[in-house]
Amino acid sequence: MKRPVKKVLIWSSAVIAAILVLSGGYVWYMYHSVEKTAAQMYEPPVKPVYISRDPQVKSKKKTNPEQAVVLDNREPFNVLVLGVDQRPNDRGRSDTMIVLTVNPAKKSILMFNIPRDSRTEIIGHGTVDKINHAYAFGGVEMSLQTVENFLDYPIDYYIKVNMEGFARLIDLIGGVKVDNPFAFYYSGHEFKQGKLSLSGSEALLYSRMRYEDPKGDHGRNARQRAILQEVMKSAMNISNVTRIHDLLGEVGDSVKTDITFEEMKTFVMDYRPAIGRIDTVEIEGSGKMINGIWYYIVSDAERTRIHNMIKDHLTTANRT
Repeated sequence: MKRPVKKVLIWSSAVIAAILVLSGGYVWYMYHSVEKTAAQMYEPPVKPVYISRDPQVKSKKKTNPEQAVVLDNREPFNVLVLGVDQRPNDRGRSDTMIVLTVNPAKKSILMFNIPRDSRTEIIGHGTVDKINHAYAFGGVEMSLQTVENFLDYPIDYYIKVNMEGFARLIDLIGGVKVDNPFAFYYSGHEFKQGKLSLSGSEALLYSRMRYEDPKGDHGRNARQRAILQEVMKSAMNISNVTRIHDLLGEVGDSVKTDITFEEMKTFVMDYRPAIGRIDTVEIEGSGKMINGIWYYIVSDAERTRIHNMIKDHLTTANRT
């Protein structure tokens, strides 16, 4: 005996409705979980807005932790990425300092390292020292203030990453591919010349070696940027909410940032499709021993050059 068509349709509709409800509930759960993880990562510093010595440069930074940066019409912004080696009962030091300037109108990101041994005034500490010591003295806040003074440019956002967490992130995206310019050994691992596929722990070692590099810190910085570029390319290709949830859930305890969840959504939806290339630049300088300590000396002219590059890349009608 055939079942009535009407009952079959009702039953089918009920199943479809249940699937839709369950699917909707799952999507909501994943979205909510991502939002919760983003909230755990959110940790804004309490600091005054930097006023540039260049009258044409104006800050659009938050004036308090509750005020969001306005991102109308895909406005350009910049980010300081701090790679931090944290130790038990010790804040550690910023092993890596990378500035990213993002301008969707120019469809590009400008990326550069600040050499960790750069000699500069440590803002808020009253000393002249290596720039990476700012984090040891005063955490993210002192690092931001020191970098802003060094570049004479306000920083809109920061992202602080524990280096071990960065290694886990690389493993989660399936590793990174690099083109190694020369063979070397570091910390018991061999890195052959040519194209390599690296796991997270290997990428961390690859990015840290500098004493065997004929280019010294410049070579180390170039390897760090190459790895970060690969990670960013992989991240920009991720659109699946489940994948984003997994990634954030795994590294959420290793990342702190003053980028809110709403701002993250804006970057993913409005900014990511517009970015077509990543350009890199090197801060030039020279080594010098001062009182028995080796420093990287960046001239005022070079700092002005970098300042102008940031300014030119971020220039819009609203920004300057």
